[in-house]
Amino acid sequence: MSDLPNVVSDAFQVPDFSRLTAPVLDHKPRILMLYGSLRERSYSRFLTLEAQRLLEAFGAEVRIFHANGLPLPNDAPDTHPKVQELREAMLWSEGQVWTSPERHGAMSAVMKSQVDWIPLPGGSIRPTQGRTLALMQVSGGSQSFNALNQMRILGRWMRMVTIPNQSSVAKAFQEFDEAGRMKPSSYYDRVVDVCEELVKFTLINRGVSQYLTSRYSERKESAAKLEERVGLKSI
Repeated sequence: MSDLPNVVSDAFQVPDFSRLTAPVLDHKPRILMLYGSLRERSYSRFLTLEAQRLLEAFGAEVRIFHANGLPLPNDAPDTHPKVQELREAMLWSEGQVWTSPERHGAMSAVMKSQVDWIPLPGGSIRPTQGRTLALMQVSGGSQSFNALNQMRILGRWMRMVTIPNQSSVAKAFQEFDEAGRMKPSSYYDRVVDVCEELVKFTLINRGVSQYLTSRYSERKESAAKLEERVGLKSI
């Protein structure tokens, strides 16, 4: 490390391929689904339910969080039952799907509020860190990617492994029947693609996500805090 005087050697790690082999786990991939609408006839909910059926067919265990009754961020204590339900589901999950309608060219407030309730304990360590993420949106008009782009930025900031594929369903009112089932179309085929890809990425990622998201800067900070606490230099 003589050529890298600014690097803390105890925190510097050469990537180890052997630690990137996902272990065989005895439970199904755990997928949490969030959607961004409270409407009775909600196309983001219909799309979420359609994706749930596909994810379960691909071998995943799925939970859907319904945001009805979830207070606005900071408008209730963390002990609120809906907040606790959301946070427990976040920790349970190994992967997630976020589905939002596009409103005023952006993700919905209902979608953003759910993410805003995620706590940020330990400074930079987030409960979402290292989990896989798939993104979908519905639009009332022509196809758009505004909500998807916003959620992708948000997922990256939450340090999630956001898969490359995504789904944008235009004129959603035409794509679902009266029972809320999605009609056959290229939009539906893309939803199948997204669900398949998410399960594959989750199978690869789970069990090694902690190693994948381990960062030099955080190890350096942790080492400094440990040294300060136990006084290693004085030993």
